[in-house]
Amino acid sequence: MLVYGIAKGGFGGPIAVLSVPLMALVMPPTQAAAILLPILVVMDALVVKAYWGVYDRRALQLMIPGALLGVAIGYLLANSMNEHVMRIMIGAVSLLFGLQTLLSVGSGGGREHHRASGLGFGALAGFTSFSIHAGGPPFSMYLMPKRLAPMLYAGTAGLFFAVVNLAKLVPYYLLGQFTTDNLVYALALVPLAPVGVMIGHRLVRLSSPGLYYRVISAALVILGAKLLWDGVSAL
Repeated sequence: MLVYGIAKGGFGGPIAVLSVPLMALVMPPTQAAAILLPILVVMDALVVKAYWGVYDRRALQLMIPGALLGVAIGYLLANSMNEHVMRIMIGAVSLLFGLQTLLSVGSGGGREHHRASGLGFGALAGFTSFSIHAGGPPFSMYLMPKRLAPMLYAGTAGLFFAVVNLAKLVPYYLLGQFTTDNLVYALALVPLAPVGVMIGHRLVRLSSPGLYYRVISAALVILGAKLLWDGVSAL
């Protein structure tokens, strides 16, 4: 939970995906995702407050409609999709993209916003966020090439996922994920939320753009490899 809070605070971005696998060591992954969602909403409120007014308006205008569509598709396919195949696809793309950015291959392109790619990556982020809480890699794949200042990138990510996680509450409730036990676990863990967000926000303020994007790229490589391994092993 602390790792997720630091990432939500703006430092490390996609590394937040580690939280569900770590929790899955001691509980079923679906229960881990259900426990995490209410805490994410609390974290989102803290992040939006910390980065109030600091965001890329055009990025949000393009990505949020796609993300809401992705959440809706995730809900409709909740009982039929293969989450292992999804992990393989997201993991492979994240791994390749992270390696590309670390090696600075083709890093000069993609700095302008494009409607189709914004909607597409937004939908993918919403869909994977709903399904396996892995919306960070698709979001980063769209926004990283824009090379925003670290504070602006983190503020945009915070507001984007605040909207996405609020949108996920109703379908999660309809799917019966918010049991009494899960809510009690969430209540016990929620004190870690402000601590993690505070640490993440502080690290962003201290980071140079070069270091900030190297950390996110490294997180994409690590998490891409982790998702790919989990998906292949499960199949």
